[in-house]
Amino acid sequence: MPAIIKLDNVSWAYSREKGRALRDISVEIEEGSFTAVMGANGAGKSSFCRLLNGLIPHSLEGTLLGTVIIDGDDTKSSSVVQLAKKVGMAFEDPAAQLFTASVYDEAAFALENLLLEPEEIAIKVQRALEMSRLWDYRGFPVSALSGGQKQRLAIAAALAMANKLLVLDEPASQLDPLGAREVLSFIRELRRQKGLTVVMATGSGEEAAEFADKILVLRDGSLAAFGTPTQVFADKNLTASCMIDLPQVSEFAACMEYRGYPLPRFPVNLDEAAESALAWYNKKHG
Repeated sequence: MPAIIKLDNVSWAYSREKGRALRDISVEIEEGSFTAVMGANGAGKSSFCRLLNGLIPHSLEGTLLGTVIIDGDDTKSSSVVQLAKKVGMAFEDPAAQLFTASVYDEAAFALENLLLEPEEIAIKVQRALEMSRLWDYRGFPVSALSGGQKQRLAIAAALAMANKLLVLDEPASQLDPLGAREVLSFIRELRRQKGLTVVMATGSGEEAAEFADKILVLRDGSLAAFGTPTQVFADKNLTASCMIDLPQVSEFAACMEYRGYPLPRFPVNLDEAAESALAWYNKKHG
């Protein structure tokens, strides 16, 4: 698949802050892929996300070096409104981006600001709310929704306008396990139905292992690694230095190796762990 995101030697420094939040990053992300962005607090995950929808450099003060290309458009010469037609973004706290009176109004807000025809707005809003399973709540005040429903609404509102790329900044970090599962399952279904490219910052190894094709690891604003979940989680030095939490099954594999019983394959999910443990047992007792 062709690259939908291309970063060429990109650095970013916020005004009034010493040093660079992002340093000399060059990477390409394929269209239709799911990329998890991981790293310690302060590693640059949120800044990386804000590169992709034009908040950097258009809405935040600072200095951007290098080139960010999104679906053929240079973010320096494209407005946030132009990029919003391709890139939808949802933040860690949905309350930070939900501010209208009703669920329907929230999904329609950005479209109305683009001065679209009422008929087109109605079609896009209904499609977005049906996808997020919120159509039956369209007349409800936003405050009546659960945490998971609010996050689904924030994503639906972003995608009512965007059609290419979904950028998520730790969308499940403030939710209980049920709400987190609800939101992440919704994201997976959106990707399947719309063929979206997804970039999601997360501190959860479990989320990255289950949903991501690739993991982009940041360390102090620099690109430390970009590989499959297996490649990233199996690198003990990388995960330790970048303070990345492993999935539980990967911790089990690391513990087995430490005790002198390495599994034949390093697992990142439950199915891989079961297969690898069974292969190890059969080899030992077969």
